[in-house]
Amino acid sequence: MEILGVSSVEWMGYIAMVTVLISFMMKSVLKLRIVNAVGCLLFVLYGLMLQPLSKPIIITNIAIFCINIYFIIRAKA
Repeated sequence: MEILGVSSVEWMGYIAMVTVLISFMMKSVLKLRIVNAVGCLLFVLYGLMLQPLSKPIIITNIAIFCINIYFIIRAKA
């Protein structure tokens, strides 16, 4: 499906990119980690939607997501 001549896969990539960029504007490190984790999950979805799958995008963002979750849990403890 295309919206404004851009495929849904590309839109997912753009949404993920904007989410990660927004995360770096957060003053609170905890908020940064939460928003960045969401962006990472969106990038994982993007990597899964690409044909063929983009393993580097998937693996990197799963790793960053896990790091974010570790620090989120640690901050709340």
